[in-house]
Amino acid sequence: MEHTQPESPVVYDRQWAPDLLSSVRCSGLVLGLFLLVDWGADTLTPARGALWVTLAALLFVVLCPARVTAGEGWLETRRLLVTRRVRTDLLVSVRCLDGVAQRLVLRNAFCDRVEIDPLLLIGNPDLWHRLDEDTQRSVAAGSLLCGRTALRQAAERIDRKTAETVFKVSGLD
Repeated sequence: MEHTQPESPVVYDRQWAPDLLSSVRCSGLVLGLFLLVDWGADTLTPARGALWVTLAALLFVVLCPARVTAGEGWLETRRLLVTRRVRTDLLVSVRCLDGVAQRLVLRNAFCDRVEIDPLLLIGNPDLWHRLDEDTQRSVAAGSLLCGRTALRQAAERIDRKTAETVFKVSGLD
């Protein structure tokens, strides 16, 4: 009888569905307002209606969140037209990009690249745990050439937010 090790479960971004619903609502609300104002001004034509639908669709594309999924040794982001997957057990670099929206950029030995929002890891401890375990494998294997500082900073930020949440829930804030 052959014994195989159970495969670790695949983890998902728990906030994706509510974020998707918010982007649909926002786009729908903007479309409704455009159509209502144009109809109220008696300037609504099929061409203008098509323009408002196009603008609302573009807004949805911009607001639509990426679906982040992780399993043992990999992390994947899915957008409307693009899916990117990176081997997290073979990472060569992890960088934190600052700017208007902070991003964590993961690159593996096969030049695959994924960008994720560090706040996503704060809101999804299971995703963080999966990523942390795999990055430790990369460190142990010696493939992670740069990015230990970025990972440490992300871990500190996640730990700080988790502690704040625990204190708030327990009434010790």
